[in-house]
Amino acid sequence: MKIVTGAAGFIGSCLVRRLNDAGYNDILVVDEFSRPDKLRNLEGKKTLGEVHRDVFIPWLEKNHGDVDALFHIGARTDTTELSTAVFDQLNLNYSKALWNLCATHQIPLYYASSAATYGLGESGYSDDHTVIPNLKPLNPYGQSKQDFDLWALQRLQQGHAAPPNWAGFKFFNVYGPNEYHKARMASVIFHTARQIKATGSMKLFRSHRPDFKDGEQSRDFIYVKDVVDVLLHFLEKKPPAAIYNLGTGKARTFLDLATNTFRSLDLEPNISFIDTPADIRDTYQYYTQADMDKLRTLAGYQAPFYSLEDGIDDYVKGYLKDEHIW
Repeated sequence: MKIVTGAAGFIGSCLVRRLNDAGYNDILVVDEFSRPDKLRNLEGKKTLGEVHRDVFIPWLEKNHGDVDALFHIGARTDTTELSTAVFDQLNLNYSKALWNLCATHQIPLYYASSAATYGLGESGYSDDHTVIPNLKPLNPYGQSKQDFDLWALQRLQQGHAAPPNWAGFKFFNVYGPNEYHKARMASVIFHTARQIKATGSMKLFRSHRPDFKDGEQSRDFIYVKDVVDVLLHFLEKKPPAAIYNLGTGKARTFLDLATNTFRSLDLEPNISFIDTPADIRDTYQYYTQADMDKLRTLAGYQAPFYSLEDGIDDYVKGYLKDEHIW
């Protein structure tokens, strides 16, 4: 069987859908299953059953012989959360336990890292393993992902057993269906569509840096359908073990993003600017762009990614207008 942690969340539920579409129905889903708005993401999907995240580690110790791949997508992802204890428990230590079990029982492990590890981009956006120790995340969430990446690489350097066919993925700015429950942490496309429906306009964060004009803050936005296609590629093709960037390799502005959302709703853009909230202003990434050479060459993933225009159009028209799930 295949296991997906965080399966009721955004990327996890889309991965379950993609696996189903590829003919895989032997999927066990792991989450905490307490929120009805997240459980909706699992409607219509074919699975073997559910295991609560709090009892999943002992479950895996007992049932490891039935598992042929583990996608560890679940994590605490709130970038405004300041408690390192929360991230140590849910992101770092939980991931270490799963890595060790997968190494012991030789279960392929594919886990979610994050582009939040790159911080302000002082060391660039290369996923070369020699660069990773130099990264400086801007918040405890990013630090928890960095800490696990470093721990995994150190285990390898020290000669400890590793899961077979493992890979970590530094997800850049993922958007797409099934993020309705994410509230403040949902994508700007999601918030733009909601604001347009409510007010006919959209407010973007004003730039607080002289080297960026308002709205020209740029990120590497990747459609979730591309993300889960890459994860399926790793399951089926088993590329070399490594930590990989997972973006498109092309930064786009928030102004581009909002403008295209209006156009997908057949409306003229009506965009204004507000101050970036004080609690995230000092840790706000103004630019990210994934170096995608390793995924393309080492992992051999050659499929084209959605352009921002096409991804937004598919998301807005296919899902956001009526808040359909995928």
